[in-house]
Amino acid sequence: MHKHITKLVLGLAFFSILFANAQDPLPKKETIYKGVYDYANILTQQEENALTYKLIKYADTTSTEIAIVIIDSLNGNDIGMLATEKAHEWGVGQKGKDNGVFILVSKNDRKVHIATGYGVEHLLTDYLSKQIITDLITPAFKQQQFYIGLNSASDRIIKILAGEYKADPKKKSTKGKGNILVLVIIVAAVIFFMSRGNNSGKGNGGSNNRGGKLDSSDIFTAILLGSLGSSRGYRGGSSGGFGGGFSGGGSFGGGGFGGGGASGGW
Repeated sequence: MHKHITKLVLGLAFFSILFANAQDPLPKKETIYKGVYDYANILTQQEENALTYKLIKYADTTSTEIAIVIIDSLNGNDIGMLATEKAHEWGVGQKGKDNGVFILVSKNDRKVHIATGYGVEHLLTDYLSKQIITDLITPAFKQQQFYIGLNSASDRIIKILAGEYKADPKKKSTKGKGNILVLVIIVAAVIFFMSRGNNSGKGNGGSNNRGGKLDSSDIFTAILLGSLGSSRGYRGGSSGGFGGGFSGGGSFGGGGFGGGGASGGW
């Protein structure tokens, strides 16, 4: 009898796990930070690209990760619990800083939740999260203007969190040294080639004929364009330009969530 009960309990547990997985609207654990995860396709490609670019650029600058996730249905799940669970599971934000924000939108349920990581709860409070939903997201979503609502919400969140987290010191110092080095090279190159140009001008009677060789302005332009090209490197990269989509902004940082945030609907 005891064996039969054990088998029954194990069988029920097994099927309950299968049922739970089948009902999970977000069964896949995302590991790459892309900013926007529109599984319901409510945004155009251009709108998704614009939000993605802004959020990844913001993450690169501040280390704070804002993830916008859009699904078709909650499948009976509580949106607040689901958002907190997935935000923590994915690791939105940086480990040790816990500076992540997770915005979950369910299209069919007409619900939205903003979940906040441990490290931003004192700034992006439950009250402010609710205010963002009520003042910015709900009015726009009622007009089917999903991009406007999400873009305005992300802008408000960025302003609220402004100045709290900066990029890692190593990244800052490396970037600064690189810029100084480029500036020194440009100045040295300009001085060198201008002096050579003056000397060659004296040797050929001041002729304006360049003879197919680069002068100081050519060298300056080449170095300047090269430095701009290297300084504009982007962590996530793009495929086919701004309109072609982004490959992501690197792995999630491993931030933690504890249930802070607010819910609303439209």
